Amino acid sequence: MSMLRSDRFLPFASTPTAKAVLVGVLMALSAAGPARAALFEDDEARKAILDLRTKMAQNDDAQRARVTELQSQLETARRGLLDLSGQIEALKSDLAKMRGQNEQLARDLSETQRKVTDQSATLDNRLRPLEPQKVSLDGKEFQADPEEKRQFDAAMGLIRRGDFNEATSAFTSFLTRFPASGFSDSVRFWLGNAQYGKRDYKGAIATFKAFVAANPDHPRAAESLLAIANCQIELKDTKSARKTLEDLQKAYPGSEAAKAAKERAAGLR
Repeated sequence: MSMLRSDRFLPFASTPTAKAVLVGVLMALSAAGPARAALFEDDEARKAILDLRTKMAQNDDAQRARVTELQSQLETARRGLLDLSGQIEALKSDLAKMRGQNEQLARDLSETQRKVTDQSATLDNRLRPLEPQKVSLDGKEFQADPEEKRQFDAAMGLIRRGDFNEATSAFTSFLTRFPASGFSDSVRFWLGNAQYGKRDYKGAIATFKAFVAANPDHPRAAESLLAIANCQIELKDTKSARKTLEDLQKAYPGSEAAKAAKERAAGLR
């Protein structure tokens, strides 16, 4: 108001009309000042709001991008988990197959071992008859081939049945096939008996003499001399029989054969 009272406006303001106009102008100016201030403040607020909206939109875009990225990562992870789960299931399946195969292999191994054991037992049973056997005969122990023992037993069976011809052939064949057998001495003794049984007295005498000459200490040597004397008696060779009986009593005085020889000599004429 002090500016309106300056000397430049005094002539105009000196009239009532001028004063009224001046008052109106001043009032208009006073009313326009706050309006302009309010308008200015609205622009600033609008700008701030726009800036805030822009920032919010940018933040929303960033969040959506981040969410999209996270979803993509999650999907990738999910696929990875599915792949891993598939691999685990495949491994479980393979493990189950391997376990089954191992169990089958264990069964196959057990069956193979059983078969090998059975085959070994069968082979042992087959080979056992072929292995040398310990034999004790006429005070003598030796190892004999199973075939030797079989043939000897077969020949003895013949002589026990009184089949002296077949027994003679069997014992002769044995000596030819097994000349170094532990049975040989006993075979010669029984060969002489088989020959005596079929009344081949000369053959029996030869066999018994060879037996005694080769085995003077044999448990059956005294019996062989008695058998020789019997053959000589059968041949009516009393002189030779008496000599043989005397030799028997001198060589084996304490034997049962010597006692029988003494009785037999007493009966000779």
